[in-house]
Amino acid sequence: MINTALSVIVHAKPGKEQDVADFLRSARPIVEQEEGTRAWFALQFDESTFGIFDVFPDDEARQTHLSGGVGQALAAQGADLFSTEPSIQNVDVIAYKAPGETA
Repeated sequence: MINTALSVIVHAKPGKEQDVADFLRSARPIVEQEEGTRAWFALQFDESTFGIFDVFPDDEARQTHLSGGVGQALAAQGADLFSTEPSIQNVDVIAYKAPGETA
């Protein structure tokens, strides 16, 4: 079951767009180790706007993810990569379609 999610929007500093894309790609192996992260997506909205959307069974798994490897890497590299602080929103999932699961 998926009940909670995170929506994260980041804006790359000028000239750092490829570095942000590479950073997000490099986060996948970290997220794959997280048992509670049911799905994870790294997104690019336009040249300098990127996002992460991930879903969890409950708030405990969401909090574990936030304090895990990707969250730590965002905090450590954010000042170098992003023009503003990441916008992080907790989201409640009311319905979804995922392989092998139903809401």
